[in-house]
Amino acid sequence: MITGTTAAEIAGSVRELHERGTLRPGDALPPVRELASTLGVNRNTAVAAYRQLAQAGLVVSRGRAGTVIAGTESVAQEGLADTVLHDIGSGNPDPALIPDPTAALSRIVGRPVLYGEPVIDAGLEAWAHEWMRTDLGRDDLRISVTSGAVDAVERLLAQALLRDDAVALEDPCFLASIHTVRLGGYRAVPVPVDDEGMTVDGLRNALDAGVRAIISTPRAQNPTGVSLSPARAAALREVLAEHPYVLIIEDDHFSLLSPHPYASLIGPTHRRYALVRSVSKFLGPDMCLALAATDPTTAERLGMRLSPGTTWVSHLLQRLAHAQLTDAAMRAQIAAAATHYAERNAAFTSALAARGIPTHSSDGLSLWVRLTVPARVAAERLMRRGWLARTGDEFRLDEGSPASHHLRLTVHDLSDADTGRLLDDLVAAQV
Repeated sequence: MITGTTAAEIAGSVRELHERGTLRPGDALPPVRELASTLGVNRNTAVAAYRQLAQAGLVVSRGRAGTVIAGTESVAQEGLADTVLHDIGSGNPDPALIPDPTAALSRIVGRPVLYGEPVIDAGLEAWAHEWMRTDLGRDDLRISVTSGAVDAVERLLAQALLRDDAVALEDPCFLASIHTVRLGGYRAVPVPVDDEGMTVDGLRNALDAGVRAIISTPRAQNPTGVSLSPARAAALREVLAEHPYVLIIEDDHFSLLSPHPYASLIGPTHRRYALVRSVSKFLGPDMCLALAATDPTTAERLGMRLSPGTTWVSHLLQRLAHAQLTDAAMRAQIAAAATHYAERNAAFTSALAARGIPTHSSDGLSLWVRLTVPARVAAERLMRRGWLARTGDEFRLDEGSPASHHLRLTVHDLSDADTGRLLDDLVAAQV
């Protein structure tokens, strides 16, 4: 039984019941009014107790479903699956198209970097500053280096938000973003995505709901492959002009591989922003390096979030990334990879259309294919034919929404024979 007459005592009572196992993950707590009446306290006292518990990560609010004891909520993970099936849902780049770093390695050897020295390699910082400044059109930006885009997003949210703060996410959404927001104890507010990116009404509704941060994918949105159009970006910036302190995080993961121009939510006077570009799609996931261009205040706070643990990303890794990104031959390989992904996706899209499955020719490493049957039904039928596909249900934010009819398929590395077989099997999966 929950006891106490102050917010701290009530929160402490719930914590103790949880530690003893009396309250378990998923158990519902009494509604605020009921708890206040039972304990003979003011309603605001009960509200404050639940807020303390939420900020500590012990409970989560389910809206009309009430407040429940928090648990570990799992979400699907990106990458290859351990299976005998042919995995067409991994979302991985083609390893044959990732530049060989051997030649660049010989050029990065230098004196060791010691504690207390600058955390960013000077050459990489200067190159990244010019790259980001040209696209953002802002002179106030600062460059930070993190261990990949997901690491950057997690730290950017942590430096700006408290537990239970609201974050606007694209819907359907990148799996890592869903996972990061859930583990951080934040509330995800879905913003629908159409063929031009985040919808204007969706973003406006999210801002009205009080979101304090927005995570957007300007190009090759995962899973849909949609890239933000210039017209849509302008309309979204107009909405955001009234909210200059909402943190905008743009995850431009496909930057050097995308055939589309960069269009941004970040306006010229927006006060809190971060443009994050990882190198994993073109230099390989094992590089574990991302560049973040941010406003000065966010850069300082991000630096503080880095300082208690991994204070810097390996300078050897930074030098290697810089050496490859400034090498003409390697940039030509990256450009060739970009052409390959675009051509393979376009060819598969055309072949689907010829078989009566119209699909938007999207950007990125995968295709977002709509079928006439629920995605889970199609995935089960494909599994019987030897394929492992990802259903759109895995990328939804609202678990109560209708079943998805989309599959996310990674097809750029299929042989011609496997491509033909998969096309036939997709048609058969709808019957």
